[in-house]
This record gives sequence, structure tokens and C-alpha cells, in this order.
Amino acid sequence: MIVHAFRAGLVTGLLMLAACGDGESGREAADQAPDAPLAAEEAAEASETLAAVRARGRLNCGVHEGLVGFAYTDNRGQWRGFDVDFCRATAAAVLGDPDAVRFVPLSIGDRFEALSDGRIDVLWRNTSWTMARDAGERMEFAGVNYYDGQGFLVRRSLALTSAAELDGARICVQSNSTTALNLQDYFSVRNLRYEPVMTASEEEAREAYAAEDCDAFTGDVSALAAARTMMSNAQAHAILPEVISKEPLGPVVRRGDDQWADIVRWTLNALILAEELGVTQANVDNLAENSPDPRIQRLLGAQDGFGSMMGLSDAWAHDAIAGVGNYGEIFDRNLGERSSLNLARGLNAGWNANPRGLMYGLPIR
Repeated sequence: MIVHAFRAGLVTGLLMLAACGDGESGREAADQAPDAPLAAEEAAEASETLAAVRARGRLNCGVHEGLVGFAYTDNRGQWRGFDVDFCRATAAAVLGDPDAVRFVPLSIGDRFEALSDGRIDVLWRNTSWTMARDAGERMEFAGVNYYDGQGFLVRRSLALTSAAELDGARICVQSNSTTALNLQDYFSVRNLRYEPVMTASEEEAREAYAAEDCDAFTGDVSALAAARTMMSNAQAHAILPEVISKEPLGPVVRRGDDQWADIVRWTLNALILAEELGVTQANVDNLAENSPDPRIQRLLGAQDGFGSMMGLSDAWAHDAIAGVGNYGEIFDRNLGERSSLNLARGLNAGWNANPRGLMYGLPIR
């Protein structure tokens, strides 16, 4: 009995030591080896939206009806703008063609309905990410492509230097929007009076301001900058320094299609990451073949398997960047120094820029 017990204890001890050794060597191997992507068959369940996009051969993308810099048609009837380029990037990632897009102009009132009833596959329309929309409307935001905030546009002839001087002013604002709610909060907290001039759309608010039906026009600062370029004398108008809200703008998809949400989320992240890593529309092909940087190899598909996680080609990010450029290129030509808006990057600069911003590409690994 004593011998038997000794042998049993010895065997148990050896097994425990072996298990500990395997665990240590396993952890060591895991630390040394790169993260391996899931096999295609282990990816998320097939996306109904992805299947529909592929079946019709195009992406139906919801955009603004007409906002300079973000989504508008040029003199030839071609869609241009910041959000438009993200639509094209999504189409390139999914279909390999940035032009395989049908743009669906939507008002603020019907944008979510168009998404829920399937008229569009994704909403790339300057839409603020809020709890009520994310949890209450049961939509899913897939990231932030522009950090904005609400401000005020006024005529320079009024000689105003601060929003605090708007006490008793008539203010043009779009009804049924977070803009109207933010305006109410701002004046209420400061015990200021104002007369809201409510309009059905942002365009009508801009027109009412231009007709001098109000003293100030409130909206996202980017929208105010766009509105100012459309005035007969842009220099006669100024944006006051106060920013009274946080407006994280980003793409929206239907709740419940996780794989499609991943596709939109990671397309956005790929464009941000491309800027961080110096991958541009001009050099993407060369880097895809020759870059020794493993981060770039994973981004551009030189390491297999990352696209298959989402049911896409491994060249999904390469195709998106080749189609529209990286995040910085998209910003500069539509909103920044190469555009009529000439907006500073500000919060929309990269986390590694100088000065730093909030744009941070999630790692692909």
C-alpha cells in the first residue's frame, strides 16, 4: 500500500510538473510568435448585408443631401466630399471598386429610417454618436471619422466676440436635432435668453440666416464653415470661439449584423492606420510588395488571413487606400488646406502628430 501510494504520488507530481512546463513553454511560444488570424471558417456568421451588397454589385450609401466638404455634387453631377470618400473606401474594401456605390441623399429626419428599412447599407452622413441613438434607436456606430462640436456663425457687423453676448438674440437652428437640444442646454445653464428660429433643415436654417431672419446660425463648426463659403461675402461672417458640445461623427449600421459592423469599423481604422504608417494612395502598391514592416504587411494583405475574418479579400485595406488614399489625404482634399473650407486638423489630427489629436488607428494583428 505504501509503495502504491508513493508511486501514485510520484506520477501525480510528474504530471503536474509536465503541465507546468507545457504552460510555460506555451506562453513563451505565444509571446514570441505573431498573433495568428482566424481561419475563414472560424470567422463570424455570414453577413446578410455583405451578401446583399455582393449580389447587387454595389454599396448603397446614405449621405447628406448637400453639405460642402462632406457630401455634395460637383458641376458634373459627381458626388464629392469627406463622407463620400468613406463610402467609396467601403465599396473598395468589399467589392474592390471605389466607384461601385449608389449615393442616397438623406435628410436628418429619414436617415435612420432608411437604414432600418434596408434602403441603405451604411450611413456615412455627419451623424453624432449619442447614447439615445446607439442604445435607444438600436443602431450601431462603427467608429468616429470626425470630431466636431457645435458653434455659432454671426455677421461681423454685430461686433460680437463671444457666444455669451447672444443674450436675447434670434438664433436659426434646425428642429428635431441634437443641435436644438444643445442650444437649449447652453442658454439654460447660463440663464441667457434667446429666440429660436426653427427650420426643417440645415439648408433652410442657412438660408434664413443669409436673409437676416436671425442674428446667429448654430450648427456643427464644420457645417458653419461650409455655410460661410456659400455666403455672397464669406469674409463678412465669423464663427465665434465657443464650442458648446461634443459631436463625434461617424458611420452607422443596423444592429445585429456584427460582421458588417466589423467591415465598416475596420475600413475606417485601416485608413487612419495607413496615415500613421505613411501608406498613401501613391505608394500603397509599392509598400504592399516591398515593405519589411510587419504592421504594413498585415494592413496591406501580405500576411494572409486578416481579410477572411470579415469574409473579405486579404487586399481589402489595400483596395480602400488605393481607391481614396489614407485618412489624412481624405481630410486635406475635402476639409483641410487643399479645400475651400481650410479647416485645421485640430482634434482630428493623429495621436502621433504634432500637435496631437484624437485619431488613433486600432492595431491590425
